Amino acid sequence: MNETGMKNKVASGLFWKLLENGGAQGIQFVIAILLARLLTPAEYGVVGIIMIFITIANVFVQSGFSTALVQKKQADEVDFSSVCYFELAASVVFYVLLYLAAPAIAEFYAISVLKPIVRVLGIVLFPGAVISVQTAYVSRNMEFRGLFFSTLAASAISGVISIFMAYRGLGVWAMVGQQISYYISLMIVLFLTVSWKPGLFFAFDRIRTMFAFGWKLLCASLLDTVFNNLYGLLIGKIYNEELLGSYNRGEQFPKLIATNLGAAIQAVLLPAFSACQDDRDKVRDMVRRAIRLSSFAVIPMLMGLFAVADTLVLAMLGEKWLICVPFLRIMCVSYCFWPIHITNLQAINAVGRSDIFLKLELVKKALSILALVIGMQFNVFIMVCIKAFQDFVCTFVNAAPNKKLLGYDIAHQWMDVAPPAALSVVMCGAVMAFGAWLPAMSVWLKLGLQIVCGAFVYIVLAAAFRLESFCFLAGIVKERLKK
Repeated sequence: MNETGMKNKVASGLFWKLLENGGAQGIQFVIAILLARLLTPAEYGVVGIIMIFITIANVFVQSGFSTALVQKKQADEVDFSSVCYFELAASVVFYVLLYLAAPAIAEFYAISVLKPIVRVLGIVLFPGAVISVQTAYVSRNMEFRGLFFSTLAASAISGVISIFMAYRGLGVWAMVGQQISYYISLMIVLFLTVSWKPGLFFAFDRIRTMFAFGWKLLCASLLDTVFNNLYGLLIGKIYNEELLGSYNRGEQFPKLIATNLGAAIQAVLLPAFSACQDDRDKVRDMVRRAIRLSSFAVIPMLMGLFAVADTLVLAMLGEKWLICVPFLRIMCVSYCFWPIHITNLQAINAVGRSDIFLKLELVKKALSILALVIGMQFNVFIMVCIKAFQDFVCTFVNAAPNKKLLGYDIAHQWMDVAPPAALSVVMCGAVMAFGAWLPAMSVWLKLGLQIVCGAFVYIVLAAAFRLESFCFLAGIVKERLKK
């Protein structure tokens, strides 16, 4: 495929991936708001504990094969089918382990309902194994249109089921029903919309070859998943499930913004990077563009969310959830670094250096342990603040290898990120001042006015200072309008 064809395919893939993430996340966001009004922070915390264990088990099940399938220069039906059956077999093993561990988990947290929830919710491992292969095929072939419709349908189906269960007074089981119905419906709809289906193929030598690449990603992903969820595990144990529910809910809003765009960039640019992995200059230019564009979009949204946090929570979740506002603001700052993290790591994966990826994770986890040990000496809010600072330090760790691999060091990366970051901070201050100046009014009206104020200030500043990403996007829009 020529360079123009690759650019068009990347642009089309990014468009559908953004629609898929935005549509699904939008539906899930609305569902989460409705559930928050029907459930308590403590009930959210109970399911949050279980999802940590499910997420860790999923890492073992997928074993880095999804990324290996995308990164591999030549992957055929035998590769995809072999990985699918291998991951299903791994799902059986880890479901049995979860089933047997359920009583110990319930006893550790002194919450008896955890035992049946672990055993029921563990079912998601099976459709999750299939979905990981389906989405790897989608990413490799950039069939994001099918993924868009599948995710949208699964989000709607699971949302209706969970709201119905919550309305009938089933409490935490409403969220369990949401997770199970989402995974199963997504797998089924993907079979209908994506061209790949598992065939009667299995080649252990293919598994062994991909595992040589994937095992490092498995270890890195396992470390990352365990440490990302370690705060949730400790908050649930040291404090209580109500604080855990508040922490999870506070993290949800900024995470929705950062991962929505971040996952789109990851899914689309990994195969694009991989296709150009032998051309260092081309990969560097693509990485730089990805960091600039994602920072231009993500940082102002997160800083705007920081500014309207209390108004947003009061309007959407109600007064009982105001305890999550400090967590929300801290995590807004933490997720501002997401574009640098994810783009650097995808570039390293694309050039086939999973060994470097694993080494980076080991270094970052050592920093995480240090941050956690220090944070535990203080209250839960200080502990989460220290985590955010540690996330900032890790941007330097993730960027370090690309100075040699691509000639794009952290100093140049921060020079690309600094302009939108500076304008976002100014916009955040303006929105907070505007909110304090507004007279007493409907909380929804106040939220709307603050959002309009933030968007106006940021766009005006970006145009006035002629930010490179703003000019680039404006040029694309003008070209589209001419056609």
